[in-house]
Amino acid sequence: MLNFIQNIDIFIIKQFYNFQHSLNSKLLSHILIFFTNLGNHGLVWIAITLFLLSNKKYRKIGYLAIISLIINAIIVNVILKNLTHRARPFTEISDIILLVKAPKDFSFPSGHTSASFTMVYIFYKHLKKYFPAVLITSIIIAFSRLYLTVHFPSDVLAGLLIGLFAGFLGEKIFNKKNNLMKS
Repeated sequence: MLNFIQNIDIFIIKQFYNFQHSLNSKLLSHILIFFTNLGNHGLVWIAITLFLLSNKKYRKIGYLAIISLIINAIIVNVILKNLTHRARPFTEISDIILLVKAPKDFSFPSGHTSASFTMVYIFYKHLKKYFPAVLITSIIIAFSRLYLTVHFPSDVLAGLLIGLFAGFLGEKIFNKKNNLMKS
C-alpha cells in the first residue's frame, strides 16, 4: 500500500513540477515563495497568536492557539517526522531544481500545512469573521509546498488533517483547563 501511495505521490509531484516549468511564471513563483516563507517556522501563525494575546478581547483565543500549535508541533516535528523519516521529493526525483532553499528536515507530514490548518480550525470555531482570510492563506501555503516541490501530496494532505486534529485537541484541552479553573 505504501508503495502505491509513493508512486501516486511521485506521479503527482512530477505533474506539479512540469506545470511549474510549463508556466514559466516568475510572478506566480514569487507569490508562492512569499506564501511558503510566511509559513516558515509557523512565523505568520505565531505573529497572529501574539496579536491575539495582546488584545484583551481575543486573549483566550490566543491561549487556545498556543496550546494547539504546540500540540501540532509535537505531533508533526517531534513524533511523525522522526518516526517516518520520509525523504523530500527533490531527493527522490533527480531532475527537480528547487526555487527555494532545500528544507533539512523530513517530508512527512507538512509542518507548514499542519500549522496553517490548526489555525483554520481555531478561526472557523472562534473568529468566523476572519476565517475566510485564514482559510485562503492556508490553502495557498499548502499549494505552495506542492508547487515548489518540497512536499509530496500525501504530506500536505496529512498535514491538513493533523492540523485540524491539533486545533480540535487543543480546544478540548483548553476547555477542560478553563472548566477546572472555574470550579
